[in-house]
Amino acid sequence: MARYIGPKTRIARKFGEAIYGPDKSFERRNFPPGQHGNNRRRKTSEYGLQLKEKQKAKYTYGVLEKQFSNLFKKASRSKGITGEVLLGYLESRLDNVVYRLGIAPTRAAARQLVSHRHIIVDGEIVNIPSFQVKPDQIVGVREKSKSMVVISESLTNTGVHKYSWLEWDQDKLAGKYLTVPERSDIPENIKEQLIVELYSK
Repeated sequence: MARYIGPKTRIARKFGEAIYGPDKSFERRNFPPGQHGNNRRRKTSEYGLQLKEKQKAKYTYGVLEKQFSNLFKKASRSKGITGEVLLGYLESRLDNVVYRLGIAPTRAAARQLVSHRHIIVDGEIVNIPSFQVKPDQIVGVREKSKSMVVISESLTNTGVHKYSWLEWDQDKLAGKYLTVPERSDIPENIKEQLIVELYSK
Protein backbone atom coordinates (compact mmCIF):
# COMPACT_ATOMS: atom_id res chain seq x y z
CA MET A 1 0.00 0.00 0.00
CA ALA A 2 1.32 3.47 -0.86
CA ARG A 3 1.90 5.76 2.10
CA TYR A 4 3.77 8.92 3.04
CA ILE A 5 7.43 8.10 3.81
CA GLY A 6 8.92 11.59 3.62
CA PRO A 7 10.34 13.73 6.46
CA LYS A 8 7.83 13.69 9.31
CA THR A 9 9.20 16.68 11.19
CA ARG A 10 8.59 18.83 8.11
CA ILE A 11 4.92 17.79 8.09
CA ALA A 12 4.62 18.45 11.84
CA ARG A 13 6.13 21.93 11.36
CA LYS A 14 3.68 22.58 8.53
CA PHE A 15 0.74 22.08 10.92
CA GLY A 16 2.43 23.61 13.95
CA GLU A 17 1.98 20.54 16.16
CA ALA A 18 3.71 17.18 16.68
CA ILE A 19 1.09 15.05 14.93
CA TYR A 20 3.44 12.05 14.77
CA GLY A 21 4.18 12.05 18.49
CA PRO A 22 7.14 13.40 20.52
CA ASP A 23 9.72 14.95 18.19
CA LYS A 24 12.86 16.73 19.45
CA SER A 25 13.52 18.31 16.05
CA PHE A 26 10.00 19.78 16.04
CA GLU A 27 10.46 21.17 19.55
CA ARG A 28 13.54 23.07 18.37
CA ARG A 29 11.84 24.47 15.26
CA ASN A 30 8.07 24.45 15.73
CA PHE A 31 7.30 26.90 12.92
CA PRO A 32 6.51 26.24 9.23
CA PRO A 33 9.43 25.08 7.06
CA GLY A 34 10.92 27.33 4.40
CA GLN A 35 12.91 30.55 4.25
CA HIS A 36 10.13 32.68 5.73
CA GLY A 37 8.58 30.02 7.96
CA ASN A 38 8.85 32.00 11.18
CA ASN A 39 7.77 35.35 9.73
CA ARG A 40 4.71 34.56 7.63
CA ARG A 41 1.83 36.94 8.22
CA ARG A 42 -0.31 36.01 5.25
CA LYS A 43 -3.91 35.41 6.28
CA THR A 44 -5.18 31.93 5.42
CA SER A 45 -8.47 31.75 3.53
CA GLU A 46 -11.47 29.78 4.76
CA TYR A 47 -10.80 27.13 2.12
CA GLY A 48 -7.14 27.02 3.18
CA LEU A 49 -8.09 26.35 6.80
CA GLN A 50 -10.49 23.57 5.77
CA LEU A 51 -7.92 21.96 3.48
CA LYS A 52 -5.24 22.17 6.18
CA GLU A 53 -7.52 20.37 8.65
CA LYS A 54 -8.21 17.58 6.18
CA GLN A 55 -4.50 17.19 5.43
CA LYS A 56 -3.74 17.09 9.15
CA ALA A 57 -6.26 14.28 9.68
CA LYS A 58 -4.87 12.34 6.70
CA TYR A 59 -1.27 12.57 7.90
CA THR A 60 -2.20 11.87 11.54
CA TYR A 61 -3.95 8.60 10.72
CA GLY A 62 -1.74 7.69 7.74
CA VAL A 63 -4.60 7.57 5.23
CA LEU A 64 -4.33 8.33 1.52
CA GLU A 65 -6.61 10.78 -0.31
CA LYS A 66 -8.79 8.11 -1.95
CA GLN A 67 -9.20 6.19 1.31
CA PHE A 68 -10.05 9.37 3.20
CA SER A 69 -12.61 10.41 0.58
CA ASN A 70 -14.26 6.97 0.70
CA LEU A 71 -14.41 7.08 4.51
CA PHE A 72 -16.04 10.51 4.37
CA LYS A 73 -18.67 9.27 1.90
CA LYS A 74 -19.36 6.32 4.19
CA ALA A 75 -19.62 8.64 7.20
CA SER A 76 -21.97 11.02 5.39
CA ARG A 77 -24.35 8.13 4.68
CA SER A 78 -24.32 6.98 8.30
CA LYS A 79 -26.51 8.16 11.16
CA GLY A 80 -25.04 10.73 13.49
CA ILE A 81 -22.84 13.81 13.09
CA THR A 82 -20.75 13.24 9.96
CA GLY A 83 -17.49 14.64 11.35
CA GLU A 84 -17.67 12.58 14.53
CA VAL A 85 -18.64 9.44 12.60
CA LEU A 86 -15.63 10.01 10.32
CA LEU A 87 -13.26 10.19 13.31
CA GLY A 88 -14.90 7.05 14.66
CA TYR A 89 -14.09 5.21 11.43
CA LEU A 90 -10.49 6.45 11.55
CA GLU A 91 -10.15 5.32 15.17
CA SER A 92 -11.60 1.90 14.26
CA ARG A 93 -8.88 1.15 11.70
CA LEU A 94 -6.84 -1.88 12.78
CA ASP A 95 -3.49 -0.06 12.58
CA ASN A 96 -4.86 2.70 14.82
CA VAL A 97 -6.27 0.22 17.37
CA VAL A 98 -2.89 -1.56 17.50
CA TYR A 99 -1.25 1.82 18.14
CA ARG A 100 -3.81 2.83 20.80
CA LEU A 101 -3.32 -0.49 22.61
CA GLY A 102 0.40 0.31 22.87
CA ILE A 103 1.51 -2.71 20.84
CA ALA A 104 3.38 -0.33 18.53
CA PRO A 105 5.01 3.05 19.36
CA THR A 106 3.60 4.84 16.29
CA ARG A 107 0.81 4.35 13.75
CA ALA A 108 3.42 3.70 11.05
CA ALA A 109 4.97 0.94 13.18
CA ALA A 110 1.48 -0.46 13.85
CA ARG A 111 0.76 -0.51 10.12
CA GLN A 112 3.98 -2.46 9.54
CA LEU A 113 3.14 -5.01 12.25
CA VAL A 114 -0.28 -5.57 10.67
CA SER A 115 1.12 -5.84 7.13
CA HIS A 116 3.77 -8.35 8.28
CA ARG A 117 1.10 -10.62 9.78
CA HIS A 118 1.99 -10.16 13.46
CA ILE A 119 -1.53 -9.12 14.52
CA ILE A 120 -4.65 -11.24 14.99
CA VAL A 121 -8.32 -10.26 15.30
CA ASP A 122 -10.53 -12.79 17.09
CA GLY A 123 -7.78 -15.38 16.68
CA GLU A 124 -7.37 -14.91 12.91
CA ILE A 125 -4.41 -13.17 11.25
CA VAL A 126 -5.44 -9.90 9.57
CA ASN A 127 -2.83 -8.12 7.44
CA ILE A 128 -4.96 -5.20 6.19
CA PRO A 129 -4.17 -1.96 8.12
CA SER A 130 -7.48 -0.37 7.06
CA PHE A 131 -9.54 -3.28 8.44
CA GLN A 132 -12.43 -1.85 10.47
CA VAL A 133 -12.45 -3.30 13.98
CA LYS A 134 -15.94 -3.76 15.40
CA PRO A 135 -17.02 -3.47 19.05
CA ASP A 136 -16.27 -6.59 21.16
CA GLN A 137 -13.59 -7.85 18.76
CA ILE A 138 -10.27 -8.92 20.31
CA VAL A 139 -7.07 -7.52 18.79
CA GLY A 140 -3.85 -9.20 19.88
CA VAL A 141 -0.34 -10.27 19.02
CA ARG A 142 0.18 -13.51 17.13
CA GLU A 143 1.70 -16.24 19.34
CA LYS A 144 4.92 -16.46 17.28
CA SER A 145 5.40 -12.69 17.49
CA LYS A 146 4.97 -12.15 21.24
CA SER A 147 8.72 -12.21 21.85
CA MET A 148 9.46 -9.41 19.36
CA VAL A 149 11.60 -6.65 20.91
CA VAL A 150 9.71 -3.82 19.21
CA ILE A 151 6.43 -5.01 20.76
CA SER A 152 7.79 -5.60 24.28
CA GLU A 153 9.59 -2.23 24.28
CA SER A 154 6.48 -0.42 23.08
CA LEU A 155 4.30 -2.03 25.75
CA THR A 156 6.88 -1.17 28.43
CA ASN A 157 7.12 2.47 27.34
CA THR A 158 3.36 2.91 26.94
CA GLY A 159 2.63 1.99 30.56
CA VAL A 160 -0.98 2.20 31.72
CA HIS A 161 -3.53 1.97 28.91
CA LYS A 162 -5.63 5.08 29.26
CA TYR A 163 -8.32 4.79 26.62
CA SER A 164 -11.82 4.09 27.93
CA TRP A 165 -12.95 2.30 24.77
CA LEU A 166 -10.18 -0.32 25.00
CA GLU A 167 -9.58 -3.12 27.51
CA TRP A 168 -6.07 -4.60 27.71
CA ASP A 169 -5.02 -8.06 28.91
CA GLN A 170 -1.25 -8.05 29.58
CA ASP A 171 -1.07 -11.83 30.05
CA LYS A 172 -2.56 -12.55 26.63
CA LEU A 173 -1.07 -9.47 24.92
CA ALA A 174 -4.51 -8.72 23.54
CA GLY A 175 -7.05 -5.97 23.87
CA LYS A 176 -10.79 -5.75 23.47
CA TYR A 177 -12.30 -2.98 21.37
CA LEU A 178 -15.25 -2.15 23.61
CA THR A 179 -16.98 0.54 21.57
CA VAL A 180 -16.46 3.27 18.99
CA PRO A 181 -15.04 6.20 21.00
CA GLU A 182 -16.99 9.38 21.62
CA ARG A 183 -15.55 12.56 20.13
CA SER A 184 -14.75 13.89 23.60
CA ASP A 185 -12.57 10.82 24.26
CA ILE A 186 -10.42 11.16 21.12
CA PRO A 187 -7.30 13.19 22.02
CA GLU A 188 -6.37 14.29 18.48
CA ASN A 189 -6.59 18.05 17.86
CA ILE A 190 -8.70 17.86 14.70
CA LYS A 191 -11.54 20.26 13.86
CA GLU A 192 -13.70 17.75 12.02
CA GLN A 193 -16.39 20.31 11.20
CA LEU A 194 -13.95 22.09 8.86
CA ILE A 195 -13.43 18.82 6.97
CA VAL A 196 -17.19 18.39 6.60
CA GLU A 197 -17.47 21.96 5.27
CA LEU A 198 -14.69 21.29 2.76
CA TYR A 199 -16.37 18.20 1.32
CA SER A 200 -19.77 19.92 1.33
CA LYS A 201 -18.72 22.51 -1.26
